[in-house]
Amino acid sequence: MSINVFSGARKVLAASVAMAAVLGTVAVTGEAHAAVNTASAAAAFTSPINKFNSSDFVNGIWKTTAGLSVPATTASIAAFKPGTYIKFADGQVRKITKVFKVGVNLSVYVDGALLDGKKVGAPKTVSTVSSAADTSPAPVVPAPEVSKPGSEAPSGISYSASINNFSNSDWLNGVWRKSPGVSIAATDASKSAFKVGVAVKTADGKTRKITKVQQVGSNLSVFMDGAALDGNIAGAPNKLATQSGSVSTPAPAPNPAPTPTPAPETSVSSGLNNYTNEHWVNGLWRQSAGFTIAATAANQKSFVVGASVKLADGQVRKITKAQLNGSNMSVFLDGATLDSSRHGYPKTVSVISSSGAVEAPAPAPAPNPEITPPAGKPGDGSVRLVGVNLSAAGFGAHVALPGVYGKHYSYPEESYYKKYADKGMDLVRLPFVWERIQPKLNTSLDSAELARLMQSLDFAQKHGVKVILDLHNYYRYYDKLIGSKDVPIDSFAGVWKQIAQKVVNHPAVDGYGLMNEPYSTNGLWPQAAEAAAKAIRTVDGKRWIYIAGDRYSSAYHFPKYNTTLVNSPWMRDPKNNLVYEAHMYLDKDYSGNYADRNEKFAANLGVERVKPFVEWLKANKLRGYIGEHGVPDFSPSAMVAMDNLLSYLRQNCIPMTYWAAGPWWGEYVLSLDTLSGSYRPQLPILTKHAAAANSCTSIGPLQ
Repeated sequence: MSINVFSGARKVLAASVAMAAVLGTVAVTGEAHAAVNTASAAAAFTSPINKFNSSDFVNGIWKTTAGLSVPATTASIAAFKPGTYIKFADGQVRKITKVFKVGVNLSVYVDGALLDGKKVGAPKTVSTVSSAADTSPAPVVPAPEVSKPGSEAPSGISYSASINNFSNSDWLNGVWRKSPGVSIAATDASKSAFKVGVAVKTADGKTRKITKVQQVGSNLSVFMDGAALDGNIAGAPNKLATQSGSVSTPAPAPNPAPTPTPAPETSVSSGLNNYTNEHWVNGLWRQSAGFTIAATAANQKSFVVGASVKLADGQVRKITKAQLNGSNMSVFLDGATLDSSRHGYPKTVSVISSSGAVEAPAPAPAPNPEITPPAGKPGDGSVRLVGVNLSAAGFGAHVALPGVYGKHYSYPEESYYKKYADKGMDLVRLPFVWERIQPKLNTSLDSAELARLMQSLDFAQKHGVKVILDLHNYYRYYDKLIGSKDVPIDSFAGVWKQIAQKVVNHPAVDGYGLMNEPYSTNGLWPQAAEAAAKAIRTVDGKRWIYIAGDRYSSAYHFPKYNTTLVNSPWMRDPKNNLVYEAHMYLDKDYSGNYADRNEKFAANLGVERVKPFVEWLKANKLRGYIGEHGVPDFSPSAMVAMDNLLSYLRQNCIPMTYWAAGPWWGEYVLSLDTLSGSYRPQLPILTKHAAAANSCTSIGPLQ
């Protein structure tokens, strides 16, 4: 938000009124929480399941692993712990294996097979088991139906299922065309019978071992070892049957190689990255068949979807998805999860064919192993999409520079970090002023101001909040333009290098916001931005660098006023972890003053105003962020427009930080914190979107 010309009245008026009214700090009291009676450890506890439906959830039940999402109440946190048994609506009991707090929700994972969201999901509940007697419930999965005596199932077969009659570019009579696999109905009996390692018999009389089973809607895709099946012989209306007797042929090694591939025209080998953490083991993705390698030009050219790769044990797989993550590539394959002891670092992987195409469902994108994106939430890998500006350290710059702490400006107290973290908004943009952190150009940072900044980061870390450090100077230093003889670009780059050196090891730092709302920059902003970003990269090679746009960073005007911002290849290189920042307000002059209290806002106005920026990002394959957006408390139509805007941003994995929150705001119509503590209609919309499920694994729309 600007405090200079054009849109300057937004902050000047609000901050001046707030300072006159307060001249100090405003104590903000968080919401009171009811006390939880934990006296009886054996007492059962029941919680509703969140009604999340997305690419990851069905009625609050995870699609890809055995887990669910419940509200993170104090009672839930106390009750749902690893090792505890919980009972679902269908009577089955599972043991909790891990629990993660994700904003205002808990992700609770359990042992056993995938849960059925249609049977045990919202609006049903889940309960802890209160006694030993409760640990003998209905089985997790019903027993398979056994073929009746006199049926047509051949001797030695314990269960059979009809093959689906699918024929298209991928299937022939329910048989997968590209590798040995069939599709059958996903009945409870089939899911219980057809499991990895089970021997099955196809209509051509051959016995195979199941290597992978995947539920796709109401069907099961069952993959086997050996060569591809002939859909004309083994397909519908034939059946797939489990084999009760012993398998006459030796069991193949896990993930056997498919039929030999002709020698390639070219071959590229790459060493695996040596990453081991919660997501990776020896450079291999823990949850599905995938690995990480350096994103060299040769690797990007060779490791492409459809290419065949040979692993260290000689088996060959097809690439189903390749994803850039900073300076690395995540490459996913068909087939079962890889064995780190056989395939992992320090072994290599080689491309042996660049032809062919695989259209099997791709696995979920993996986080960058080198730097799990700082905006990610713990537990589900998703991105912090909704946050706030805690603005106080940027106050008073129009009155006095550097100014007096406690009189002209302040820093937010710990209570503000806690308040918004508790509401699921665990991303904060923290404005501060260059003249205060470095009162004299090209000198060391001011120790007192740096201590205040570091204390703010400590508050954030205590409550699990990530902070974007925002230099709130509008491309000026003591009102002199960066790039002028008084304020060389090297000085701007130098102050950022010093800041990065001081905070590089602080875990709360999400990234560096180079400059708030540059305007009238004489065309020098691209050069200055690149210089500062490169200076930071000499110190910190990982965290995000947020690069605002010229013309006050207006999202609607972004493409027109920033045509040269990414002319340099360095500014487009995804390995540099750059994020482009825009601001967006709804009023007729785009300023955020909202001077006309009678102005009505179209429901999709926010979406339309931010679209030019989002389309620019997509065209240039870049990441984006809305650093400021705010609506006035007096306008119901603005609330609708804001709700739609946040939905659109979430669909594109673009984070936003609301303007504004924090102390000294008085009764400012955009603020989430007021002197009177009055109800803020903007807050429920923000908390709703903060709690909404998303499948984002990095800042978008670049995936």
